[in-house]
Amino acid sequence: MLATNSNIKFSIVTVVYNGAAFIEETIQSVIHQNYSNYEYIIIDGVSTDGTLDIVNLYKEKLHYFISEKDEGMYEAINKGLEQATGDYILILNSDDYLYNSKILSLIDQQINSKQFDFFYCDIIRKKENVYRKIKLRKYSLTEVLCSEHCTFVPH
Repeated sequence: MLATNSNIKFSIVTVVYNGAAFIEETIQSVIHQNYSNYEYIIIDGVSTDGTLDIVNLYKEKLHYFISEKDEGMYEAINKGLEQATGDYILILNSDDYLYNSKILSLIDQQINSKQFDFFYCDIIRKKENVYRKIKLRKYSLTEVLCSEHCTFVPH
């Protein structure tokens, strides 16, 4: 059953190149969300390892998908951003995934309760089926945009 949604629309952008080993888990983590007001955009850099076969299994669940040559990850992200129509954008790398099916609902609740313009959260790293939580320090939007020290905020 889908959660009750607010008016917040999320655009989720995944860029991939030869990510067959991970892309299915990434896709499934998005399409199994209990929050329905999102669009899912995948930009592929002409993968040759079976990635396209996997993505095509889920094509009807995607708002936008293209496979074409690009100049790398950042150009591909920009292509995805051009297609995005959501209120908030989540860049979800092709070897990452949403931790559980309630993540978008939880983010929606946080945004609605505090009116954020910029939102990020802690991350959990999985290596050989061992999970490790990485707690991030608090950043302001100005710190992230104006940092001379490449402030790390996961996207």
